[in-house]
Amino acid sequence: MPTRVGYLGLGSNVGDRESHLRAALELLARRGVEVEGVSSTYETEPVGEVLDQPDFLNAAIRIRTELEPEVLLDACKEVESARGRALDAPRHSPRPLDVDLLLLGDLQLSTDRLTLPHPEVTSRRFVLAPLLELDPGLALPDGTRLVDALASLGPDQRAERIGSLGF
Repeated sequence: MPTRVGYLGLGSNVGDRESHLRAALELLARRGVEVEGVSSTYETEPVGEVLDQPDFLNAAIRIRTELEPEVLLDACKEVESARGRALDAPRHSPRPLDVDLLLLGDLQLSTDRLTLPHPEVTSRRFVLAPLLELDPGLALPDGTRLVDALASLGPDQRAERIGSLGF
């Protein structure tokens, strides 16, 4: 597989959230994922079925890798497990670390385990704000500009820039 540039979303709302995000950068590097850029951190409200939980700390990272998409997904899951995430926990439940594969080059893919681009990338401010910080001109493979997707979101999704991982 050729080397591809991609983007991962990081999130944590259990324990030392910043420490979990920092650890993800190191653990990914040990698994064939070169981190090229890291966004600011954003404090965000939980989304999904379980809303009664602590706020998340989110960030996005730009990566370079030769890993096949599902092997990269496996690496993301290994990193989550290494930081204490129970992979059998209910969807959208509290977690020490979440690592989502958002985009991988211009790849469009749909398997039982993985959809690229991530199906929620255009509908979540906590994904779009850090992605656009890394690349303001970023677009999906179909040409959808992420800056337009962010502009179309209502004001009900809070994503407050609060810091840096110091990358």
